[in-house]
Amino acid sequence: MSARTKERVVEVNKEGFSEEEERRSVEEEDFEEAMREAASSTAARRKHGPPKQQIVLNIPEAVDDFLRNFLRRSSLSQTLDSFEAEWYGSAQKLLTETVMTAPAGVFFIPDALTHRQLLLSELETVRRETSLLKQEVLVAGESLVRMQRERDFHRLQYRRVAEDKNRLVEDYKQLKKHLESYEPALRLLDDKYQASLRQKMLLSLEKDRVQNTTDAKLSKEKPRKKEERSNKSSTDKSSTSTTRHPKDSEFTVCSRQVNLHLAHMTSQKCRSPSSFTLSCSIRAHELPISCIDLHPRKLIVASASDDCSWRLWALPAGREKVGQMVLTGEGHSDWLSGCSFHPDGAKLATTSGDTTVRLWDFSRGCCVLMLSGHGQPTWGCSFHSCGHFLASCSADKTAKLWDLNSQRCRLTLRRHTASVNSVCFMPFSNLLLTCSADKTLALWDARLGICTATFCGHQHSCNHATFNLTGEVMGSCDSRGIVNLWDIRKPASAVATVDAGPLGANQVAFSPSGKMLAVASNDSLVRVVEVDSCTVSSLSGHRDGVQSVTFDHKGETVISAGNDGLINVWS
Repeated sequence: MSARTKERVVEVNKEGFSEEEERRSVEEEDFEEAMREAASSTAARRKHGPPKQQIVLNIPEAVDDFLRNFLRRSSLSQTLDSFEAEWYGSAQKLLTETVMTAPAGVFFIPDALTHRQLLLSELETVRRETSLLKQEVLVAGESLVRMQRERDFHRLQYRRVAEDKNRLVEDYKQLKKHLESYEPALRLLDDKYQASLRQKMLLSLEKDRVQNTTDAKLSKEKPRKKEERSNKSSTDKSSTSTTRHPKDSEFTVCSRQVNLHLAHMTSQKCRSPSSFTLSCSIRAHELPISCIDLHPRKLIVASASDDCSWRLWALPAGREKVGQMVLTGEGHSDWLSGCSFHPDGAKLATTSGDTTVRLWDFSRGCCVLMLSGHGQPTWGCSFHSCGHFLASCSADKTAKLWDLNSQRCRLTLRRHTASVNSVCFMPFSNLLLTCSADKTLALWDARLGICTATFCGHQHSCNHATFNLTGEVMGSCDSRGIVNLWDIRKPASAVATVDAGPLGANQVAFSPSGKMLAVASNDSLVRVVEVDSCTVSSLSGHRDGVQSVTFDHKGETVISAGNDGLINVWS
């Protein structure tokens, strides 16, 4: 570096130092003048006394700038840093907090930096909210796209289903036309079938009439020679051997000449139906109970259930509240639909959906006889008072009469045009009562297999029918809940009708006196009807439809069972 250059640098430095000194001197003079003015103003205030207190509405914005410039001129850098830290830190935060909570009449105006910080914080909040809104908008857009895709998919599905529906409608119309073309042939076949049934019935009646006339002639003729009598007896045996089984049982000639219960029935007092209350409830089965039957002499009830088993229950006596299971049996391959005690009380007959009828011996504890012959499920069975015959009914539109000694079917009763839903022997008689889904009841002579009377009056499928103990009055119920009372001598129309609907009635049972009729209804109620006045009382205790009902031997207790698997005792 040359000497001239050095001299120039020195001169420039001197000039900078001189200018800075002059600036500092000017600032110091200004500061001294400000201090003198402040001192003079304080002296004047002291002379004139304390001024009145005034509320400062606005804090000038230049106060912090004045202090900042003063500290910078004084080269108090550390003091300036601490002042700025405290001013823009806790003091300004406190100031901003007290801006909105200041008392009335006082309002603090923050400086530009504090206001800028507030605006920046608000801007940051707005930015965060904006980002959140952007995310929500993106999610909403994705869901909108997804919903549009689903809408398009469902539109395609709807079009496909509509096409299938139209095609099915066309197929249905074609099938309907095809079925209508078969209706004349079906009516013709039905007419031929009915004509053949009538012809068969007429032939059987003619056969019975001829047989009766020949028997009467033979009984009136006096035997002239012993050889002729022996020859006739031998020929009769040879002729009967071709049509009869050697072990076939014989019907009693007059089985209604003695009825030991009639005297007791006429003297028995009739209880009021409203006096029955629930005294005991037995959990008999887990699945629905389809039928119950009372032992002929003991307080034992048999129950048949959908669990393919039957059980015997000893009812509580006296003040007991718990029933006990005595015996159980399994052997059917499908649900049980009915059960009936043998007149001697030592056997039980059951019907099932496996189309068979089984006979159970309590002493052996097993099935001793299985009767097969029905083509569809069997619905119920009933013993003849002599105990040698068992009647069963089925969905195959027939009722069969079984000989328990020869273990074969003696008669098949065909008259109903729909499922035969119940069968019942008249007490101490050879007459048999059946009811069917064809809305009719039929009365049969079990010895000849002839329908002696038909009872028409139900408008819906008939579910059950039974006799009172005298056999003079019948009760029946249908799927609409209508209960009809019939006089056996007047089959033209019912003598009384009771409406227990709108749900179906499944079974009816007369009390031993014949003055009350219990009805098992699908609406979970047991209704008790006074036969004379047709007044109805309801017993509630089941949680589902009631399938079966019966009275005890004295008529003082009502026993019911239903789909809830319970056996309720009302006494």
